[in-house]
Amino acid sequence: MRFAKQLAATATLMAVSAHSLAHDGHGLTGSHWHATDAAGLALVAVLAGLAIWLSRDK
Repeated sequence: MRFAKQLAATATLMAVSAHSLAHDGHGLTGSHWHATDAAGLALVAVLAGLAIWLSRDK
């Protein structure tokens, strides 16, 4: 159950951050992406997974 709560919190934060734009056309719903946009999204996903992995009950 704890994992589900953490996963829901992570998904919520990622959904909210999708609307933060540097300028028009960027972000998940924007018209174009740069390599750094994709790399940043991948980094956030990896860090979120690592945080969940490290915080699990042993």
